[in-house]
Amino acid sequence: MTRYAARRIAQAVVVLWAAFTLTFVVLYLLPSDPVSIQLGAAGIETDSLTPQQLTAAKAEYGLDRPIPDQYLTALTGALHGNFGTSIAKHMPVTQLIGDRLGGTLLLSVLAGTLAVVVGTVVAYLAAFVRFRPLRTVLDRIPALGVAIPSFLVALLLIQVFAFDLGWVPSSGSTGWRSQVLPVVTMALPSSAQLAQVLTHSFDETLGEQYIVTARAKGLSRSAVQLRHAFRNALLPALTILGLLVGTTVTSAIVVETVFSRNGIGRLAQEAVLAKDIPVVLGIVVIAATGFVLVNLVVDLLYPLLDPRITHATKAEVS
Repeated sequence: MTRYAARRIAQAVVVLWAAFTLTFVVLYLLPSDPVSIQLGAAGIETDSLTPQQLTAAKAEYGLDRPIPDQYLTALTGALHGNFGTSIAKHMPVTQLIGDRLGGTLLLSVLAGTLAVVVGTVVAYLAAFVRFRPLRTVLDRIPALGVAIPSFLVALLLIQVFAFDLGWVPSSGSTGWRSQVLPVVTMALPSSAQLAQVLTHSFDETLGEQYIVTARAKGLSRSAVQLRHAFRNALLPALTILGLLVGTTVTSAIVVETVFSRNGIGRLAQEAVLAKDIPVVLGIVVIAATGFVLVNLVVDLLYPLLDPRITHATKAEVS
C-alpha cells in the first residue's frame, strides 16, 4: 500500500509539473505580449512609447528577463503557493483565485452530483427495463447528450426557462435560482458520458458467470441487479468520473461566460485573452491538482468495490 501510494504521488507531481510547463511554453509561444495588450486596453499605442518606457513597463512584471529565468521564478513561486501578481488586474493571483474559487466549486459539486444521479438512473433503466421501446429511447438519450455542445444547451435553457417561462434568471451569481441553469448545463454532458459507460458496463456484467449462478440460486431479479450487477458495473464508471473532473474548468469557462458568472472559468477566459500568464498558471495548477487528487481517490476506491483488485496488483500493472 505504501509503495503504491508513493508511486501515485510521484506520478501526480509529474502531471502537475508537466501541466505547469506546457502552459508556460504555450503562453510564451503566442505572438502578442501581455504588456502590449494592457497598454492597448488603456488606449496607449506601443509605438508612442520610447524603448526605455516599454522596457520599464515589462520590467515591472519581470518580463524583460530571459525566458528560462522567468520560468524558474514562476515554478519556484508556484512550489511555495505564490503565483505572483496579475498583469491585467494588478492583484495577487492567489487573492483573485480565492475570491472566485468558491462559486465555481459549488457549481462543480452540484453539477457533479446531478450528473451522477441522472447518469446512474438512465443507465440503470436502460439496462434493466423490459419494455423494448423505452429501452431503445434510453439507449439513445446519452448519445444525444454527448453530441450537443454545452453552449448550445445553455442558450436553449436560457431561451426556454429564463425568457419564455421566466422561472429563473438568465445571468448573475446571486441566489440559488441563478445556480439552476448553469448546474444543468454542466451536468448534462457529464451525465450522458457516464450513462453511456454504465449502460455498456451493465450489459457486460449481466452476462458474467456469477450473475448466472446468482440467478440459479433463486435470487430475485432486483437482488441480482442491486447486490451483484450494480456494484461491479460501477468500476469503469469510476474511471470516467475521475476523468470528467479534468473537464470541469473547460465546462466552467463556457458556462460562466454564457451566464455572466464571476468564477474561475470566466477568470481563466479573461486571463487567456489578456495573456495574463501568472493567473493562467495559477488556475492550471489548481485544476490539475484537483484532477490528480480525484483520480487518486478513485484508485483507492477500486479495491472496496472489487476485492479481487488490490493496490499491490495495480502497482505492478502501472
